[in-house]
Amino acid sequence: MRLLFYGRCQQLSLDVSDSRIQHFSWPSQLSSWSCCLMNMSSFLLHVVSTLRRGSSLSVEIANDVLISPNGVFLAGYHRVGDNAFCFAIWFKKSSGPTLVWMANRDNPVNGKGSKLTLLKDGNLILTDAGRNTLWTTGTNSSAASVQLHLHDTGNLVLSTSEDDHTLWQSFDSPTNTLLPQQPLTRYKTLVSSRSQTNYSSGFYKLSFDNDNVLILLYDGPEVSSIYWPDPWLLSWDTDRTTFNNSKIAVFDTSGYFSSSDHLQFSSADYGWGPQRRLTLDFDGNLRLYSLDEMTGNWTVTWQAMADPCKVHGLCGPNSICGYGSGAGRGCSCLPGYKVKNPKDWSNGCELEFNTSSNDHKAIFLSVRNIELYGYEYDFFKNNTLESCKMKCSQSSICKGFLFKFEEGIYNCYPKSLLLNGKSYPYLLGTLYVKLNVSTKGLISSNEPGQEIKLNCSGEDSEKLDREYRKKGEGRFLKFFVFFTYGIGSFELLLVFVVCWVMFSGRKDSSAGMQGYLLAATGFRKFTYGELRKATRGFRDEIGRGGGGVVHKGVLSDGRVAAIKRLNEANQGEQEFLAEVSTIGRINHMNLIEMWGYCAEGRRRLLVYELMERGSLAQNLHSHTLDWKKRFEIAVGTAKGLAYLHEECLEWILHCDIKPENILLDFNYQPKVSDFGLAKLLNRGGDCNLVISRMRGTRGYMAPEWVFNRPITSKVDVYSYGIVVLEMVTGRSPINVQDAVGEEGETEDTRLVAWVREKMHGTAENASWIEEIIDPAMESGYDMGRMEILVRVALQCAEEDEDARPTMSQVLEMLLRHEE
Repeated sequence: MRLLFYGRCQQLSLDVSDSRIQHFSWPSQLSSWSCCLMNMSSFLLHVVSTLRRGSSLSVEIANDVLISPNGVFLAGYHRVGDNAFCFAIWFKKSSGPTLVWMANRDNPVNGKGSKLTLLKDGNLILTDAGRNTLWTTGTNSSAASVQLHLHDTGNLVLSTSEDDHTLWQSFDSPTNTLLPQQPLTRYKTLVSSRSQTNYSSGFYKLSFDNDNVLILLYDGPEVSSIYWPDPWLLSWDTDRTTFNNSKIAVFDTSGYFSSSDHLQFSSADYGWGPQRRLTLDFDGNLRLYSLDEMTGNWTVTWQAMADPCKVHGLCGPNSICGYGSGAGRGCSCLPGYKVKNPKDWSNGCELEFNTSSNDHKAIFLSVRNIELYGYEYDFFKNNTLESCKMKCSQSSICKGFLFKFEEGIYNCYPKSLLLNGKSYPYLLGTLYVKLNVSTKGLISSNEPGQEIKLNCSGEDSEKLDREYRKKGEGRFLKFFVFFTYGIGSFELLLVFVVCWVMFSGRKDSSAGMQGYLLAATGFRKFTYGELRKATRGFRDEIGRGGGGVVHKGVLSDGRVAAIKRLNEANQGEQEFLAEVSTIGRINHMNLIEMWGYCAEGRRRLLVYELMERGSLAQNLHSHTLDWKKRFEIAVGTAKGLAYLHEECLEWILHCDIKPENILLDFNYQPKVSDFGLAKLLNRGGDCNLVISRMRGTRGYMAPEWVFNRPITSKVDVYSYGIVVLEMVTGRSPINVQDAVGEEGETEDTRLVAWVREKMHGTAENASWIEEIIDPAMESGYDMGRMEILVRVALQCAEEDEDARPTMSQVLEMLLRHEE
């Protein structure tokens, strides 16, 4: 942990707001260094940020916790009920313990004899009094040193100290909270707590669905349903996209959240400063909180549901959510129903009178200004009230119906279940609850029953009844002996540490901050040594270009990566991190995914996912690309460029579109690489600003570069057109043999001129497509698709940039023809 000393140890104090660590303060007047060091050594015996192999944290020792080096997070045992504890991570500076992660939320341990132990084989286990293992990381390592460390980010990481290889981390198994830089991926789910005081798993989940959209789901005991985004809307109507299967969402320390389905939002207090958390609360609402460290209170700075009564299952079946005469939100039973469990309003209501009458005639009690979402088993348009009652009476599954006046007519919605009800004065629907005729006269009112207030009393705490393992006697004596033997050497060591901190602490503090910033998307910062080891000394070169050299490497977590060593850059580390953060935020299925970076001194490296098929240039002259694959590559590349130009957070031009920068995955799906590289290399300014130096590759460069005209996104459109022509013809733009251009004409315009000459100069009955098509495609290609591909490419390659379409228009033309 990081300690601060003022003067000669006279002002040192450490405040830990949580009750598990008592306030510790050194006196202003000390008689000797020995007294100061003894106090500090006594405190450090328990408060550390790292747990070593063979060590344990005991539930019975109040100060047996881990604290992050920056003092923001604590990891230890948190009481969740009578004689019930969970191992958790929480914020230290909040007014009350704010839990962000729990190991055993559904299986608490006893208050005696329970331990978290890092075994010698590298496995981390949590055992209760009977030595039963209730939770484990399931890890194993033969490394000489394994440690459990609580990082400044709130991430609890089990790793090997030699090469910092991560064996397990809490960020990979979230409970109900995301912290800044903690990604939510396809394999992770946030699950709410059961209630405000019951931390066990609840009914609400945040995850990606099968359509690649981030959703909130009510997963109740009997039914489940999506309630966010609005389920009656199509994904694109909610500004989401299903055309990205990367499935990743993350928010940064400034309060900006971004997801691969295009969901984006920022906290109301956007900017660097306060601690933040994104929590799926027990009431099913997803909220972003910011911490006021002066008061220790949390403030909601964003929430998914402006109307909390839209959350499904909130009040359970046969009940209504609304804002009654009392303060706050409440639940009430429908007429003829009573509360199932007053301590848990999510259980809803049940029939008040279970009659044994054989009379199956029905009566209907009405409730105005009501809406119930879902579970209609039929729909009757332009229906009368009496007709709707008759249809419901004759159905054994009908529990009631909603009668609504819509667009000048009355519609009937019979319900098989009465769920997700809410009541507001402006709602036009009237619910008719179906009851047995024998209950007539027993129900006093047609209005909803007594309001059920949300239960926050803490009465659902859990009490465990287990046997305790007997403790060995003389524990205090053993500790005292150990302390006596160790204090001498410990004091000598601490004298050295104190002196070193006093004279060089300021220098180390500033140096420690350099390189600590992470890009805002959750990808990690690698050290140069890590990447050198991953590439075996940069031996396996798989690509080379103007920006740098690409090497194949295997990361410590087993992922195979492409690691690009950029040419020596002119910009500083902070400027580089700002640019790489922007690029790292970009998520699209047709853009290469960045996993991390390295910035040490003048070394700049980028870590990407590795594409199995290599580049388009490597595959173009083989027989692996038939006409279908080439058409799909053209469409996918257009999608990626359209996203860069028009949809991503910051307008980015590529400036170097060529076959070498279009990579292919195992299924030959294209991914544009090296976008934004010009910004990282700082070669004369941004691509969309004042240009002092030509960029691009000979043969693919737009005329604007040569004639010093303003540079816009149309330079990428031009290069894209040349690449498509090369895909169709199989001819390189710098090696066209049978076309002779005018003096000074560039090679790429000669390729365009050659194709246009074939298109307009071929005999009327002959096919000009057959004359230009790449022989590697052989026969069997779709003549119509190839023709539209060439015509679109020629429009892209117009010399006048105003005559070229945008990439979104290119995509529209290709998809329209494909349909």
